[in-house]
Amino acid sequence: MFIDGREVKYTDEKNLLEVVRSAGIELPTFCYHSELSIYGACRMCVVEVDGMGIVGSCSTPPREGMVVRTNTPRLRNIRRMALELLLANHDRECTTCDKSGACKLQDLANRFGIRHIRFGERDTKLALDLSSPSIVRDPNKCILCGDCVRVCKEVQGIGVLDFAYRGSNAQVMPAFNKGLSEVECVNCGQCAAVCPTGALTIKNETEIAWHALNDPSKVVIAQIAPAVRVAVGEMFGLEPGDVTLGKLVAALRMMGFDKVFDTSFTADLTVMEETHEFIDRLQNGEKLPQYTSCCPAWVKYAEQFHPELLENLSTCRSPQGMFGSIVKNYLAKEMNIKPEDIFFVSIMPCTAKKFEAKRPELSTDGRADVDLVLTTQEIGAMIKEAGIDFSSLEVEALDMPF
Repeated sequence: MFIDGREVKYTDEKNLLEVVRSAGIELPTFCYHSELSIYGACRMCVVEVDGMGIVGSCSTPPREGMVVRTNTPRLRNIRRMALELLLANHDRECTTCDKSGACKLQDLANRFGIRHIRFGERDTKLALDLSSPSIVRDPNKCILCGDCVRVCKEVQGIGVLDFAYRGSNAQVMPAFNKGLSEVECVNCGQCAAVCPTGALTIKNETEIAWHALNDPSKVVIAQIAPAVRVAVGEMFGLEPGDVTLGKLVAALRMMGFDKVFDTSFTADLTVMEETHEFIDRLQNGEKLPQYTSCCPAWVKYAEQFHPELLENLSTCRSPQGMFGSIVKNYLAKEMNIKPEDIFFVSIMPCTAKKFEAKRPELSTDGRADVDLVLTTQEIGAMIKEAGIDFSSLEVEALDMPF
């Protein structure tokens, strides 16, 4: 086929969009994800095809001999018009939005030079859903791309979000506009991961961490999950895959953390405890197969959809939960301080860990063993706020719990 005057060969690409991108042309999209079903609603990826007119490239299969144009005046006008209409119905308080700087709508508005919006601005303000311990839902920033609806239904198999109402009243929401905490949400965070705007974001709890770090009566201790040591470097321009654990330890100490531990320690304990439990079950021939209890999203999924499997779950705490118990119930004695004087922070890659930390099972005598969970994004934001030059930090070693 021919794309913008160049001959392009294609093989097994399932649609024109993928062929165009393989040719080095980045067509804009909001609603396209290769692992999700085709939705074709945003109309940003439209192209002109000889004999077919203007079509959505995400939903058009490639055919031999096609003549495709991706950047004609008509296409640019369509894309600019679509962006203006989205922005007209969008809460444009970009500077205070958690997604500012990483928002696809903001990025495309800059790319296409949207400097003036001819259609006014949003005249209604819908209430935020703050009920979830992990996710914040802001319907004022939703562009109805449907990414969250499809990832929750098609990938996670849950489907707590869907479209409601019609026309200009259309919204994405849980059933009956309930809060996310009132429906079957497992707090996995996949909806926030695919959302192109600030309509679904991770609940930001960095101020709680700063308050603890500035409290002289608190000993602030952190644990770092294995995945964080790789992901956090990308926030500071380092190569994907670079292990930055030593730099992260140094940054945490600069911010005021008294001790920094590696969650791998209790991950090993979890393996040992689950192995002992499995051997015991195998010898007694009961409650098999045994499923791990490390993932709080999986545990909540089983509780809601497969209660018949609950007795097959391991009774062990997750590595996060085990470390919380060790710090509050054992390390506190070694340090000769009261458990309530320790503020224990988990730095985790998963939003569901925020939910897990608040479960009563992860508390001792009514006292939470893990006081706060911060995601990779949150700890990265704290490092930036502190003005720390992360890439130039000298590597420092972790503390050992014993």
